[in-house]
Amino acid sequence: MPQNRTRKIAVAGILGAVSVLLGITHWGFIPWFGGISLTIMHVPVIIGAILEGPVVGLVIGLIFGLFSLIQAAVAPTAPADVWFTNPLLSVLPRLFIGPAAWLAWKALSRWKVAGIIAAGLAGSLTNTILVLTMIGVLGFLPSFEVLAGIAVTNGIPEMFVSTLVVVLVMGAWWRMNLRKKAGSDL
Repeated sequence: MPQNRTRKIAVAGILGAVSVLLGITHWGFIPWFGGISLTIMHVPVIIGAILEGPVVGLVIGLIFGLFSLIQAAVAPTAPADVWFTNPLLSVLPRLFIGPAAWLAWKALSRWKVAGIIAAGLAGSLTNTILVLTMIGVLGFLPSFEVLAGIAVTNGIPEMFVSTLVVVLVMGAWWRMNLRKKAGSDL
């Protein structure tokens, strides 16, 4: 049992560091049209939840959220970054990414590929929905139309990109055969 706990701590630390690295280098932001970026910052949270469970996912989500808070305060890159100095927006929604991804994974883990896809979709949707909901609740963008527009133009493509990255990383991690051949895993 102590080895299992050590593994969970190591995975949380490594994937938390990957999340911070993605943020510092801006590799976690894929340029999209209109100056908007698709984020894959939540991918380490989803992967941690699949590998080690909801608590590890929550810890990595906490690291991701705290990094977002600190980066918004110290080195904002856009006018809306100031909103993320509020922990209700930067930290709280990120705590739910891992548990949501883990629940989806657990529900379909009998079918590895379907479980990974479901976890990627659930984690990304959780991030988008909760962050946008908090933006509305806190009154930063009180217009439902604007929030819905962001969800469609940014959230949906982000969900697909994040899920693809999660599938590729988990496929490599578990050495799944990703080519289309008879008897392949994907």
